[in-house]
Amino acid sequence: MALRGQSLAELEVLCNHLYEGTDLAQRMQAEKVVLELIDSPGCLSQCQLLLEQGTTSYAQLLAATCLSKLVSRASPLPVEQRIDIRNYILNYVASQPKLAPFVIQALVQVIAKITKLGWFEVLKDQLIFRDIIADVKKFLQGTVDHYIIGVMILSELTQEMNLVDYSRHSAKHRKIATSFRDTSLKDILMLACSLLKELLAKPLILQDQRQQSLAMQLLKLVLNCLNFDFIGNSADESADDLCTVQIPTNWRTIFLEPETLDLFFDLYHSLPPMVSQLALSCLVQFASTRRSLFSNPERARYLGNLIKGVKHILENPQGLSDPGNYHEFCRCLARLKTNYQLGELVMVKDYPQIIQLIANFTITSLQHWEFAPNSVHYLLTLWQRMVASVPFVKTAEPHLLETYAPEVTKAYIASRLECVPVVIRDGLEDPLDDTATVFQQLEQLCTVSRCEYEKTCTFLVQLFDQNAQNYQKLLHSSSRNSLEITIQEGRLAWLVYFVGAFVGGRLTYTSTDEHDAMDGELSCRVFQLISLMDAQLPQSSNEKVELAVLWFLDQFRKTYVGDQLHSVFLSIVKADFLFLNMVHCSNAA
Repeated sequence: MALRGQSLAELEVLCNHLYEGTDLAQRMQAEKVVLELIDSPGCLSQCQLLLEQGTTSYAQLLAATCLSKLVSRASPLPVEQRIDIRNYILNYVASQPKLAPFVIQALVQVIAKITKLGWFEVLKDQLIFRDIIADVKKFLQGTVDHYIIGVMILSELTQEMNLVDYSRHSAKHRKIATSFRDTSLKDILMLACSLLKELLAKPLILQDQRQQSLAMQLLKLVLNCLNFDFIGNSADESADDLCTVQIPTNWRTIFLEPETLDLFFDLYHSLPPMVSQLALSCLVQFASTRRSLFSNPERARYLGNLIKGVKHILENPQGLSDPGNYHEFCRCLARLKTNYQLGELVMVKDYPQIIQLIANFTITSLQHWEFAPNSVHYLLTLWQRMVASVPFVKTAEPHLLETYAPEVTKAYIASRLECVPVVIRDGLEDPLDDTATVFQQLEQLCTVSRCEYEKTCTFLVQLFDQNAQNYQKLLHSSSRNSLEITIQEGRLAWLVYFVGAFVGGRLTYTSTDEHDAMDGELSCRVFQLISLMDAQLPQSSNEKVELAVLWFLDQFRKTYVGDQLHSVFLSIVKADFLFLNMVHCSNAA
């Protein structure tokens, strides 16, 4: 297809159909023309026409898209041609820094692809695609818009170098990524940190959108550096709680400088929420740095600096009202225990104040159950891992978990019971319907509950008795209030799940006869509830309570149907007899 005169305008109309159109036939026709453009011998000249003469951002985006596909082909363009394309795009964005952001992003991606695919190519005894940092420094000497474009180029290049293209040989990708890591990545990180220090040293004007954009691009660049797959293990963020960042040994000096961590904590406190959450994302990666990067004294100092910054955030929690900041901060807390031992945490300066602040933050978060519910996982991960570490702590320093872990457990239980009437009356989405999340959180909570287990059991028994009695009164009331009955059944469903979780969380090496007796008391309540609900059949039933009971029975079977059955069964029978006797006497009165 030749582009002459009106055909350029026609192509711009097709661009609008392609990127904005809702008519399927028009979009299919536009895609057909685009394919013709990419496959045409004169694709490069046509892309140049679109960039230089196109009147819409979509025309420029189409040109960038075509160039990206062209330079990514299995049979590469001649090296001289790729150099020309790279230099042309660099000059183009330098001369037009106010292009639409998505156009600049697409053009920067082309530069990154050309650089990556030509990383080892030599022309006149020179590795001609490795001078990208020198090219970027020219942008840093221009206006703020040029500055932002230069940072975007480095950020996109870092991301592209880390991106696995499964259509190409993986060994070649690792060779390129490893070379980039060893020759350029540290310099890019140091440059980004230096530019952030310069930015922070200037008066920050929160209303200045360009200043915010620059801070955002710099933080994205740092985050891309820290997210780099340093050893080729393709770390998956879905395994977020197990992630360790394999920082290269020659980066050690950067991480040992206290100013490095201070920089990102200061940026968090200075920037608006949309940008400050990126500073927290960087701190999540700093908190995940592999332990072996440091000696024992160095690790203690590094952890101390991290905890100092976390403490300052907890003492000044205003920024955590933003869901993005809150979520990243919860991730940061969880990573602390993932990469550091409880014995190391308790040795940190002001540990008693810090664990109290974290406990209060957790309890407050659980009480506001409707706010950022996905972040609760990270808080429970932190407490689960800390409690699980208690038997292995060798230091004489108090960990204080016996004080705060029961309070966290109580807060979780109370918050779930309190959400029931709100969910039912306002017609909100019921957390109980998300069984995958419920079971995951119960698995975490059962570990936490085993710290000072008698406190948890006493609290749960009181709640169960109170709610079971209220439920029984509602059932026997002359004016049956179906709404109140549904609310009470929702609370009982949660309580049954809690009992199942705690009974199922029994560990052979830490459990005692007293704990087994407590499990018996809890289980007794569920068996009594089963009898009470059976008496209502077939007139009424509640699916959520029944599902909770089935889950409890499965947990009970896994834990106690075996060698332990005899002793716990006697405990349950005894508690059952006392309960029945109490009910009988109450009815007789």
